[in-house]
Amino acid sequence: MLGIFPGSSLHSELENFVKLIGMPPAEAIERATRIPAEFMGIADSVGTIQAGKIADLVLLDANPLSDIRNTTRIAAVISGGTVYDRAGIERIRADVLRAEDLRVNDWRR
Repeated sequence: MLGIFPGSSLHSELENFVKLIGMPPAEAIERATRIPAEFMGIADSVGTIQAGKIADLVLLDANPLSDIRNTTRIAAVISGGTVYDRAGIERIRADVLRAEDLRVNDWRR
């Protein structure tokens, strides 16, 4: 088990970059956003906040540049043009927790 969970693992990884490696928070965030987009050749549509780009992002309650752990202080999420405030995020989380736990092993061998 790798202990990788969509969403929450990114916060831990960013914190490790800053605390264990000594990377400045701005560089850690850049390595999670702009640099991968450039590497994958999709920087024209994602990776930074600019007019004409896909605007899937999180809005935070506190500055992650002063403390990288502030990436977990999510006030709202914008995804696919829909804004999810804190209450909306909690409703989605509750729906996920109530959903049936499906365990599927469909890895090709």
